[in-house]
Amino acid sequence: MENGEIPENANEHCPGPNSELAGKSDDCKGCPNQEVCATAPKGPDPVRRPPKHFEDFVAGHFRNRARDIIVACQAYKEGAMVGSVVIKDGVPDANKIERGSSEGFKGTMRKMISLLVKEFVKNGSTDYLVAIAERMATVKHKILVLSGKGGVGKSTFSAQLSFALAAKDFQVGLLDIDICGPSIPKMLGLEGQDIHQSNLGWSPVYVESNLGVMSIGFMLPNPDEAVIWRGPRKNGIIKQFLKDVYWGELDFLVVDAPPGTSDEHISIVQFLQATGIDGAIIVTTPQQVSLIDVRKEVNFCKKVGVPILGVVENMSGLCQPLTDFRFLKLTETGEHTDVTEKVIQYLREKAPEMVDLIAASEVFDSSGGGAAKMCAEMGVPFLGKVPLDPQLCKAAEEGKSCFTDQKCSVSAPALKNIIEKLITNHWPDVMSMEQ
Repeated sequence: MENGEIPENANEHCPGPNSELAGKSDDCKGCPNQEVCATAPKGPDPVRRPPKHFEDFVAGHFRNRARDIIVACQAYKEGAMVGSVVIKDGVPDANKIERGSSEGFKGTMRKMISLLVKEFVKNGSTDYLVAIAERMATVKHKILVLSGKGGVGKSTFSAQLSFALAAKDFQVGLLDIDICGPSIPKMLGLEGQDIHQSNLGWSPVYVESNLGVMSIGFMLPNPDEAVIWRGPRKNGIIKQFLKDVYWGELDFLVVDAPPGTSDEHISIVQFLQATGIDGAIIVTTPQQVSLIDVRKEVNFCKKVGVPILGVVENMSGLCQPLTDFRFLKLTETGEHTDVTEKVIQYLREKAPEMVDLIAASEVFDSSGGGAAKMCAEMGVPFLGKVPLDPQLCKAAEEGKSCFTDQKCSVSAPALKNIIEKLITNHWPDVMSMEQ
């Protein structure tokens, strides 16, 4: 039984000779190896190097700022704790160090981590975790966009966030892991595009030279074809996206997740957390039926250790210029007659100052206080409200940025303020959107 291998004559559900249950589990009863397994010492395989304390090693090789390197490498604990490396408990959260460090140091740190990952996790670690860690070493910030329910505008927000960041000359990647409902290709104007393979890996599909997109939507031969996959297969494609897509140097990777808290969410957190997730943005609508699920999403993030960057209240009332509305008159027969032209003409003649007004109406009941009240109760940041703007919906349908469309005069400023707040609160070292 060398190297922890399960012997050929073991029982069907043998836990393995290195397991703490070896020789003690009910599945071990009657096994000819039960006594040997129960008394044998447990621990790393004897063929591996003896355990070496990670902190001692790093401090011995990198004397300058050794403590910072140790903290940074703690983010790779999932890949590193394979028997040949031990990391002390109580090391500060690497996410906090990542946010508090200068861009110059973070660049050095990422290169250092990449070397350390190759050195320490190659012996006995899970290969895909190493591959993901190496890919993500060139990505500065990773943002998850989540929602409790579908249809609240999560993908629209992900697309417009990516457009906005790219417009500020950041290198941006948008990863769509909504496997069963990939809408990102359409919202970025990339329908019908294909993924290409290079010697560096899968190449994203580019909207602009600094905005790349990856989605399973690019892999479907028929856009109307349903993706009927169980959890393991969904997890497999997410893993493949993370380890095989070559993004190059990125300032931001925006991950558009499916609604709820399903297998995909657990997988993306598990795969990315070791590389440092900046946090999650949660998108909701004002009504209570949506906020109930958002509370669950908030609790999910807290349980898995993902910081919440903030909550966005989308579709917060219908807002659009008065002249964009249609005015209908109900006839005696119950039919509607369009009187828009007459109404606008009357206003121009009798009250011209009213023609430029923006009309607003509550679409969803927000009597419960909406997302702002929920955030105050749960102690999470509230980023702001985005009105239900038909022009924003049209921009999403056409795969365009609302920031370059003058018709999005209601939604674009609201989105810009939210993104400005994100940058100010979490990435103060990057340029202001006003510059």
